[in-house]
This record gives sequence, structure tokens and C-alpha cells, in this order.
Amino acid sequence: MKLFYAALFLVFTLHAFGQDPPSRQDSKNEGVPGFKLYPNPVFDDVVYITTDRNAQKTVAIYDVFGEVVLRDVIKNNILNISDLVPGVYVLQVMEAQKTSTRKLVVK
Repeated sequence: MKLFYAALFLVFTLHAFGQDPPSRQDSKNEGVPGFKLYPNPVFDDVVYITTDRNAQKTVAIYDVFGEVVLRDVIKNNILNISDLVPGVYVLQVMEAQKTSTRKLVVK
């Protein structure tokens, strides 16, 4: 019986490590290029969102239940989050038909 469990463990281990890692080229083409969000966690009423293009961005912030709590279009890199209560959110940025998401912590 010990031999059976050892063989089973070996098969699962080899299978898990034998798979190809995801391609870096595929992940490079996804999302908004150069997307940065700071500061995170946020202690003030503003958060800065920068990208390579720094074009007009549509920003949506979701709470932990998936409800949209803030939606805004920004032309610069400053987003006012003074209406948010402290908590954990998901921030989604859309620019030039590309989308990126990040976790946002408001303290």
C-alpha cells in the first residue's frame, strides 16, 4: 500500500511540474501598458493612476460584493476617492480598449 501512495505522489508531482509555464508574450499584450496605481493603501482622498499613454481613462471601483461604488472618467492622473469608506475594493481602468484591474485598499 505504501508503494501505491508513493507512486501516486510521484505521478502527481511530475504532472504538476511538467506543465509549460504561461508565455510571457501573451501576458505582455493584455491590460493597459504601463499601468501604475499609487499610493496603495490609500490614506488620503486621492489616488494617482498613470499609464504609458496618459490618455483619458474610464475608472470603475467595485466593492467586495461586486457593486460599482464609483465610476469616473479622468483626463489626468488624479482620481478623487473621498466618497469611499475604508475597505478593500477592486479598481478597473479602461484606456484605448484595454483594461487592467488592481486591488485598492482604502484606510
